[in-house]
Amino acid sequence: MSAQQPPPAPSKPASSASLDLGAVTEGIYRNSFFGFTLKLPFGWADRTDVMRDDPSGTEKAGAGKGTVLLAAFERPPEATGSTVNSAIVVAAESTSSYPGLKNAAQYFEPIDELTKSNGFTAINEPYEFPVDSMPIARQDFSKKLGSLTMYQSSLVMLRKGYIVSFTLIAGSADEITEGLEYLRFGSVKTGKQK
Repeated sequence: MSAQQPPPAPSKPASSASLDLGAVTEGIYRNSFFGFTLKLPFGWADRTDVMRDDPSGTEKAGAGKGTVLLAAFERPPEATGSTVNSAIVVAAESTSSYPGLKNAAQYFEPIDELTKSNGFTAINEPYEFPVDSMPIARQDFSKKLGSLTMYQSSLVMLRKGYIVSFTLIAGSADEITEGLEYLRFGSVKTGKQK
């Protein structure tokens, strides 16, 4: 046996058990592993634990079989209302689940299949949508709900061996735009964000 060490194995994503799930503190979700914060609108219901415990939770949210990092709703999903129940769901899934995946836009193939099976129609093709200079791909969808229209925007980035998806659901395209204003990339501080 020679003293020379073999080259290091390619880095693999950490298991979901060691994945930093982030946390909501004072209305702001912080994830230092992926380097982003997301401020939740006042009064929204954090249902992350419920969706994380439901094995199909991420799939229902519009992503593949990954780990739910955040699931917040304008009102609890079981509460009825006369408007679209706006939501933000963030999930992470190992890139190893998709051999040959080279860029975030390719992940929209499984998202398209899932959204179509849930009655959504694509409004546009995936496109680049950088947030704070972070390269992100985005695609928008809509679905008729009687007299209402539900809008969904899915944003995807590849980071640290993971596919990170941000799914926003709202009653208008303007509400989606508003929700995206709360997403920030950069150093994640655990103290108060001003």
